[in-house]
Amino acid sequence: MKKYVLVFALIIPLLLLFSCKPKKNIVYFSNNNFDQEVSQAKYAGLHIQEGDQLQILVTGFDEMLVRPFNRSTMAATAASGRGVTATNTAATASEYIVGSEGSIVFPVLGSIYCKGMTKQQLKEDLESRLKRYLTDPMVTITLSNFSISVLGEVKSPGQKSSTSEKLNIFQAISLAGDLTYDANRTNIKLIRTSETSGKDEVISLDLSEASIVNSPYYFLQQNDILYIEPDRNKQVAINNDSATDKWIKYGGVGLGLLTLILTLTRK
Repeated sequence: MKKYVLVFALIIPLLLLFSCKPKKNIVYFSNNNFDQEVSQAKYAGLHIQEGDQLQILVTGFDEMLVRPFNRSTMAATAASGRGVTATNTAATASEYIVGSEGSIVFPVLGSIYCKGMTKQQLKEDLESRLKRYLTDPMVTITLSNFSISVLGEVKSPGQKSSTSEKLNIFQAISLAGDLTYDANRTNIKLIRTSETSGKDEVISLDLSEASIVNSPYYFLQQNDILYIEPDRNKQVAINNDSATDKWIKYGGVGLGLLTLILTLTRK
């Protein structure tokens, strides 16, 4: 009889120990055509949004003629117009914030609608307008407030900034310290504001598929939100983690240990 009691006492903790299912989907790119898919990935560029902070610099052959088109040298131009000798100040990029109407206010040119454009499209538009005043103008544009948010099953969730505007989904996850062991890699949620409707859209992405690199959502846009939900095992564990379940779980372990102690002390 004592042998059966001892076996019973040992079985209970073991059942509880092995009740959790093993993790299966913890590998990125589970299929074998990763190299081929990556070679076909294309970056289309960012699309300008409301609230973007654009650093714009205009250059040309004649520095004096270029000055009115850069805020950093506008003061020097005004001073020379009043007969005051202007200091030889080099032009630097000036910041323009895209307003709620989707435009920036540019020196001399006035209001320029740029929402939805890529930086290259805005560059070409500005250079075309500036040709009325300058010979072969050159425009340089950078986005200074690029950021995304990564939430859920990552090691360091929160808003992340990047010095590079060309940021793919794996680089974004890397900024958040990589996924946790409990992350569901096959159903990543990307929340992005639609350029046409202005409403948030939710897109599901599977990191185990190499074809994700050809998705239009592989490269992130500014203000994108990535949400990594827990896998099924953790969801079940969370849903079942009630007070009753805790008593049953720990009570079973305690009962098993108590039975083992009583059995050993009665020898």
